[in-house]
Amino acid sequence: MYKDVKYRVRGTADILEDIRMSKDYYGDLEKVFLCDGDAIAIETDTLRTIIDTLYSTFPSLRHVGSYVGPQSTLSKSPAELRTLRKAGLTKAYIGVETGDDALLKKVKKGVGYDEMLQAGQRLVEADINLSAMVLLGLAGPGEASVRHALATARICNEMKPQYLAALTVTPVPGTVLYRQVQKGEFQLLDPFETLAEMKQIFENITMDHLKFVGTHASNYLPITGTLQKDKQKMIALVDKVLSERDEKLLRPDSLRGL
Repeated sequence: MYKDVKYRVRGTADILEDIRMSKDYYGDLEKVFLCDGDAIAIETDTLRTIIDTLYSTFPSLRHVGSYVGPQSTLSKSPAELRTLRKAGLTKAYIGVETGDDALLKKVKKGVGYDEMLQAGQRLVEADINLSAMVLLGLAGPGEASVRHALATARICNEMKPQYLAALTVTPVPGTVLYRQVQKGEFQLLDPFETLAEMKQIFENITMDHLKFVGTHASNYLPITGTLQKDKQKMIALVDKVLSERDEKLLRPDSLRGL
């Protein structure tokens, strides 16, 4: 959809100047999120310079976060990741999507289970606060949904992120998935099947102090809590909705989105 848009590769000097000029607009800041892409793919010294400039420009800055891809994360050595953490990269958001190895390959994530796990573990070991994002409904219904849920819980238990964020698969016009749904090649989960899948993830998470965030606009039932502390309450809430099967308890489609 962007094939007719012309882009210019911006140099580091331009980025640093934008940071300095932005203080006139924003004033001081406590949190900064780096662009809307995989910023950790930037060469380490350049990224460190950008982070250093952010902290020197905004005296109250406490957190700098970024989306990170598993491949770009693995391209950094553990020492490089520690360097970025020391510079002030405090939080990383990684799109795990699923722990199902075959499904990772099917959706062309670019890595399998072992590489995805290693990327997450490297970030955790570097003391970067890690948020893992997974997609409910990615596998479709039936046994595939069960495999997806169990494998996703497993990779979370082994990766040990600080946060787990769940989003619900939502086909967007113009995408491969949207065309597959239209042709009947992929079956979306209904709202209650989606909740049952989420419940299975809850039931099989064994690590402590994992903050689950399910408030994304794509989700049918906004739910948050800390596993294991709030596990039974979270499961009870899902069970209530599953037993009553009342769509009034769900977020209406008119309010759902990406």
